[in-house]
Amino acid sequence: MNPSDQFQAIVIGSGQGGNPLCVSLAQAGFRTALIERQFVGGTCVNYGCTPTKTMVASARVAYLARRGSDYGVQTGDIRVDMGRVRQRKRGVVESFRTGREGRFKNLANFELIFGEASFTGARTLRVQLRDGGVRELSGEKIFIDAGTRPAVPAIDGLRDVPFFDSTSIMELDSLPEHLIVLGGGYVGLEFGQMFRRFGSRVTIVQAGPQLLKGEDADVAGAVAQILQQDSVSVLLNAKATGITKTGAQIHVTVRAGEESHVVDGSHLLVATGRTPNTDTLNLAAAGVATDTHGFIPVNAKLETNVPEIYAMGDINGGPAFTHISYDDFRILRTNLIEKGNASTEGRLVPYTLYTDPQLGRVGLTEQQARAQNGKVRVARMPMTSVARATETGETRGFMKAIVDADSGQILGAAVLGIEGGEIMSMLELAMMGKLSHTVLRDAIFAHPTLAESLNNLFLHFDS
Repeated sequence: MNPSDQFQAIVIGSGQGGNPLCVSLAQAGFRTALIERQFVGGTCVNYGCTPTKTMVASARVAYLARRGSDYGVQTGDIRVDMGRVRQRKRGVVESFRTGREGRFKNLANFELIFGEASFTGARTLRVQLRDGGVRELSGEKIFIDAGTRPAVPAIDGLRDVPFFDSTSIMELDSLPEHLIVLGGGYVGLEFGQMFRRFGSRVTIVQAGPQLLKGEDADVAGAVAQILQQDSVSVLLNAKATGITKTGAQIHVTVRAGEESHVVDGSHLLVATGRTPNTDTLNLAAAGVATDTHGFIPVNAKLETNVPEIYAMGDINGGPAFTHISYDDFRILRTNLIEKGNASTEGRLVPYTLYTDPQLGRVGLTEQQARAQNGKVRVARMPMTSVARATETGETRGFMKAIVDADSGQILGAAVLGIEGGEIMSMLELAMMGKLSHTVLRDAIFAHPTLAESLNNLFLHFDS
């Protein structure tokens, strides 16, 4: 093999873990290659966090404009230019993507290769180059950061009708008359509320008994109530069993118990999960194992079953969040470059649902805490009791924290309210520092801020 094709480290995929890992490896003296199929930045920058939250911001402006009279501000007819929304989204994505690529400029010991990688052995890869041709590479260490893509469920007739996924729906330049959303998870709820605020009718079809199946029932119920207040139709225990199309109308047959009915809409968004991009990697040639869903199992140090092959980010089946992918990078950097002993064991997994208001979550749910340790106390307070929320006219939602009854330490929290993710992060800091809830209860926070709500939250225990 040509020496130019031999590397000490090869990273497949330029997601939020792979990008900084390449930089760190190259700066540490490893001859490093990054193989990227399409765009630098991975799902977060190109199809996930960056574009969706940019569009969520546009939808919130439309929402606030319609609420102008609530604040004594008179506004005229509110119209949304979806072409301009799309243009703004594309501009932000391009700026982020360019910034990521800029990190590689003049980086020694590094090569960026655009193409599709597949294994030919435990240390060798075949790359179908994007501009034509094939390149054979070898790597002493290989890091798989190839991510996931939207899944397509097995619903009768789905593949015979036009439908959108979380990527393609962001390219619409006109407003759907009636958007049907299959799936009541994070993706479905963010897009559902967003398009309702843009002006579409929206119906969310969820197969299970609640939205957000991993959350406590009171939290999921409050989210559903907020969506319904925004005139989003939410159908629970409603399984889509068949889909057809007549003219411009899409017909989704929904079964609830023993009864079925049809939901008619102009557009269909499928938001029922994601599938790992392992099917094109030819992992069998390297002997890398996958689970029944195609994810790559790893140990606490992100090692696969094959020595010197690692899997990071969404593709290893861990929590599918950008910040977790970035923490995977930190673990690998610590262990391989700094000769440390980092692992995934015991790490907190915070996350935020970007509906409006946000849902910030960290640690154990109430249900999990009671199952693991019955000696817990639950602090709960509505956002109507938060002065700053009242002043800004954003009082929907509530806060709750689960506390160990003996130590007083916070085990988990859910903040459904204005800037819920930011308030959740304050609670996470307390958890990281193993502080008693009384420290937050008695702390002096500036007034009037959302942070000072933590004083009062821990005065309101259920028992």
